[in-house]
Amino acid sequence: MKTKRLLLAVSITALIVTVVLISLEAYYVAIALVVGILLIGYRELWSLIRTKKMPPIDERVRENVSKSVRNGFIFFVLASAFLMLPFTVILTEKPETVHILGGLFLSGGAVYLLSYLFYDRVEPGLSERSLRILKMFLLVAGISLATFVISVFLHNAIGGLFSIEEPVFFFIALLSIVALAVGIIGSLVIFIKGLFSKAL
Repeated sequence: MKTKRLLLAVSITALIVTVVLISLEAYYVAIALVVGILLIGYRELWSLIRTKKMPPIDERVRENVSKSVRNGFIFFVLASAFLMLPFTVILTEKPETVHILGGLFLSGGAVYLLSYLFYDRVEPGLSERSLRILKMFLLVAGISLATFVISVFLHNAIGGLFSIEEPVFFFIALLSIVALAVGIIGSLVIFIKGLFSKAL
């Protein structure tokens, strides 16, 4: 009952915020917010559509939800901190705040969903060795992403301050993209393997 009320409160809040965003013509953020909420509440919504009831909430589910919320929040804070660095979001000429905010909502929801799937289905289906390899790939992806953002910032800052072509950080950013791709692909392979394997 408590979970149903919480879901209802989150849904009503998201609806009000979405209406406000649409009235401000921030359509991209409104869509991203709705999709983010759907990703976060997918388990409850799917159960309500299929069985007209909330899914059972036991201790394991409560723990999985708690860990997933923690992961989503940490990601949101870290991503926001990185995006506050000047020049780091210059993938286009003039990044729009609405695009950045929309991307944060979408990615935050995706991190929650992937975290829940990991704790609920992937972790029980992987061996200790596979879990260690998955953590290593995730670490490589995280470090590569941070290195890429910092390298782009330093490349733009040095180029802007001294009006020169700065090759070192540009090269590091390119290497970071390769390492990021390796980390993401490796993580996805092990994640999917755990998702479709039976619990050990």
